[in-house]
Amino acid sequence: MTDALLYRRHRFPPDVIAHAVWLYFRFPLSLRMVEDLLAERGIIVSHQTVRSWAEKFGREFSKTIRRRSDGKLGDKWHLDEVVISIGGRKHWLWRAVDQEGFVLDVLVQARRDRQAALRLMRKLLSRHNRLPRVLITDKLRSYSAAKRELMPGIEHRSHKGLNNRAENSHQPTRRRERIMKRFKSPRQLQRFVSIHDPIANLFHLPRHEITSEDFRELRAAAMVAWRDIAQLEAP
Repeated sequence: MTDALLYRRHRFPPDVIAHAVWLYFRFPLSLRMVEDLLAERGIIVSHQTVRSWAEKFGREFSKTIRRRSDGKLGDKWHLDEVVISIGGRKHWLWRAVDQEGFVLDVLVQARRDRQAALRLMRKLLSRHNRLPRVLITDKLRSYSAAKRELMPGIEHRSHKGLNNRAENSHQPTRRRERIMKRFKSPRQLQRFVSIHDPIANLFHLPRHEITSEDFRELRAAAMVAWRDIAQLEAP
């Protein structure tokens, strides 16, 4: 989608819209917080407008990021699930990350059983079109049952201590859950994480493993990539 088509019929310039979307998904901010940050810069928009921008443009940006990352993510898959309370009922957020902490996929489900694990694995295989080298999970037996059916020849390591990378990947969602005072529906949660996680991947930098100079270069490169994805002119 070209710049003219993506931003047409919006009275605010692309830089403002993309910046609002970046703020909302890059940091644990509420819609009203983003509204206030924009107001401080003299940009007066409502939080409802920020919400519509986040959903429309965030969806387009995340699609582009996923498309560009095809075939570039790791071959060691860490799978984990975390309970999310929605409307007083338990739901499970299933997430897969690679060995570097990049999110491979997410899926919100009402169950925590073999069928739910199968749905996650089928989605992963369909999206990435390849088998992992190794699968790492906690001791939930549903993973083993699903893996035997879909990936019988793949090495499977089932140990809670090995899966910290996947467990840590839930932290941004937990922070946003507190800011939003809980998610209102499974659909809202699925929509949010499906946009948030690809954008988080773009800015996922191994800060503890590199020098400050290298980190600044990688961060600058991520911002250049973001402006290209958001179809913005070079500053």
